[in-house]
Amino acid sequence: MKLSKAQYDEIAQFLGQVQPTRQSLRKLKQKFPSQSQSTLLSIFSQEYQKQVKRTHAKHHTAEAVETYYQRYLNGVMKNAAAPVLLELANEVNFAPSLMARIVLERFLQEQEQAIPSKTLINSMLRDPSQIPDGVLANQVYQCTVNDCCYGPLVDCIKHAIGHEHEVLLREMLLEKNLSFIAEDQLRAKGYDKTPDFILEVPVAVEGHIIHWIESKASFGDESSHQAYLQDQFWSYWNRFGPGLVIYWYGFIEELDCHRERGILLKDCFPTDIVTLRHSMA
Repeated sequence: MKLSKAQYDEIAQFLGQVQPTRQSLRKLKQKFPSQSQSTLLSIFSQEYQKQVKRTHAKHHTAEAVETYYQRYLNGVMKNAAAPVLLELANEVNFAPSLMARIVLERFLQEQEQAIPSKTLINSMLRDPSQIPDGVLANQVYQCTVNDCCYGPLVDCIKHAIGHEHEVLLREMLLEKNLSFIAEDQLRAKGYDKTPDFILEVPVAVEGHIIHWIESKASFGDESSHQAYLQDQFWSYWNRFGPGLVIYWYGFIEELDCHRERGILLKDCFPTDIVTLRHSMA
């Protein structure tokens, strides 16, 4: 689903006025009923991540960390069964999983008298049963399952959705009898930055030659698309020629402005592919 910049800005403005909770997501769907739920969810997640990045530093000052840790200790002392960490995260408008990480790291630092490794913290966040304190383990678990944009559970879901769309794209290419080289094959040949699929025989889409296709299981907003252009798409273009990016959950239509330079945007698999056989016929 393609949105105009004005439509996207209206959605983003609404999200800036509500808490990043599942209840807010329901309100978003009610406010914009004509938009795809998948598109709204993707925008919801991306806007929330931008907000968290803007405020990340203030939550990680030594003073803030100590305040959160003491509030956690006081809270569980009064009622260990209450969702203390989750409520604290919501109160200060911070991602529950990231709040859990802050408090867990501070707890381990106190227990071990040393700064814990990221590997250990990530392992405990993925499996809270490893945390040596049962109350904290339960608090971390509550934060993880109630965080709709961050944390190990969300990471697994995003990875699965991304893989699902790559498989879908592969099946569509096979259905069209298009010969391709997949990303894993390219990596095996020593390429570092590679698109998901390189077409062994280029095709034409809407009058534009396509050498490669990249699958993005997300909405293409301005900040993410500019980052992808810089980090990925122009590198693909420089090495393999012009290509196609599929944003499965839509994009801001004004961003599709590099067609003449060789990067085409679509929100679905193209139906009007012209192959060499068609051209010869």
